[in-house]
Amino acid sequence: MANQDYEERPQTQELGYDPNFVPDSVKSFVVHLYRHIREKNVYEIHQMYESSFQTLSERLFKDTPWPSVDAVAHYVDNDHVFCLLYREMWFRHLYARLTPTLRQRIDSWDNYCSLFQVVLHGVVNMQLPNQWLWDMVDEFVYQFQSFCQYRAKMKNKTEQEITLLRQFDQAWNVYGVLNFLQALVEKSTIIQILEQEKEGLEQFTATDGYDYNGGSNVLKVLGYFSMVGLLRVHCLLGDYHTGIKCLLPIDISQQGVYTSVIGSHITTIYHYGFANLMLRRYVEAIREFNKILLYIFKTKQYHQKSPQYEQILKKNEQMYALLAICLSLCPQTRLVDETVNSQLREKYGEKMARMQRYDDEAFAIYDELFSYACPKFITPSAPSFEEPLVNYNQDAYRLQLKLFLYEAKQQQLLSGVRTFLKVYSTISFAKLASYMEVDESTLRTILITYKHKTHAVDSDGKITSNADVDFYIDEDTIHVVESKPAKRYGDYFLRQIVKEQVEEVATVVEELKEPKVD
Repeated sequence: MANQDYEERPQTQELGYDPNFVPDSVKSFVVHLYRHIREKNVYEIHQMYESSFQTLSERLFKDTPWPSVDAVAHYVDNDHVFCLLYREMWFRHLYARLTPTLRQRIDSWDNYCSLFQVVLHGVVNMQLPNQWLWDMVDEFVYQFQSFCQYRAKMKNKTEQEITLLRQFDQAWNVYGVLNFLQALVEKSTIIQILEQEKEGLEQFTATDGYDYNGGSNVLKVLGYFSMVGLLRVHCLLGDYHTGIKCLLPIDISQQGVYTSVIGSHITTIYHYGFANLMLRRYVEAIREFNKILLYIFKTKQYHQKSPQYEQILKKNEQMYALLAICLSLCPQTRLVDETVNSQLREKYGEKMARMQRYDDEAFAIYDELFSYACPKFITPSAPSFEEPLVNYNQDAYRLQLKLFLYEAKQQQLLSGVRTFLKVYSTISFAKLASYMEVDESTLRTILITYKHKTHAVDSDGKITSNADVDFYIDEDTIHVVESKPAKRYGDYFLRQIVKEQVEEVATVVEELKEPKVD
């Protein structure tokens, strides 16, 4: 008994990490996980992956890696695919708990290459939980982002690190990352599957991507989640058009496999909303942020024990900041639910009021919110090893911030126009020019700019309006067209009905309490 207690106690850095030491609970874990994978028991795999792996990590490997793959391989018949899956989890744990070395970053890349090659070109007869398959794609993109940030901090690199970077220049190469994600999309034929599903010829969404006919869900679901992965990578690169284009096969106006995993759902809408914000499609961004924030508000208590809970809360706060930016640039509060609006006012009401002034303080707030809520942009190109070594990890972020603030400053000119247009239904050119203290030629330029900045091209190539106040010009008169918010009579009546019912029930209860007099 004493030996087992010794064996099961957490290994710390002080005691030293022995990669070949396998506690009994880890032996049991890998043996059972291997068996469940062979039996395609998705429920048990999910329980072990989501619960047992986290519990063991917390108890035994809080600040050390798991045992090496070589130490556990003989417990699972040296199964090649299982060992690749184990190493994928091993590296994910390492990234979450410790700081990986350059050699470990390169080894993780090699493991992903081997794993994806098996999925793409081998015969994979497994069913894995959607959560695990999403985590694979999510971690793959995260480790690529992490590697780019690491490589861009060149100043304090050792000679050994620089030699390794030169030697393994293909590790986490941007084309390699994009090619794997694109290959998974194409080989899985997921785009065609989703098209056929619309015609009733396939059942992918209805089964959450699982195959109940004895087949495998791995390639199909990895291909599906890879479309979200491509959106994320292109956002990190600042290519928002391509990112949204990659997501087009998934209808985000509907429930889908992407909503079956909370992390996937949030990542999809966060990056989709951010891309639309940067493309000036503010109305679309507001709609999607509103929906996901309302969903998180209603469901977050169910995820409190989830390993993703902290990430859910962080993304929730970031999306409120992005919504505050969108509504400051495009005041369309009618698109926002009462619950979300209440939370938003509580968090950013004061800052949003200051953002409307468009002075230096306002731009400082735009800068602050953007910097807090934007993705961690990357420069994917390798450094020049010949020049003096400098850090360039902030370059991509500074460029995107500069582009965003330039757009926000252009809105300053339009805030005056909007103010006057909201007051009048018709106004002459000369009168508006006089009010704005500009000549008529300059006013025409301002109005054309207003039209340009309040309209955007959507994914179908159609021009859509973001304006809460629009206008047209007939000869020398400006005619204002204000979009009236649709009154939510249904919500009002439902609240009144519930109130009446509550009062009726209360009256009946009171009557029942009163003693009957014969």
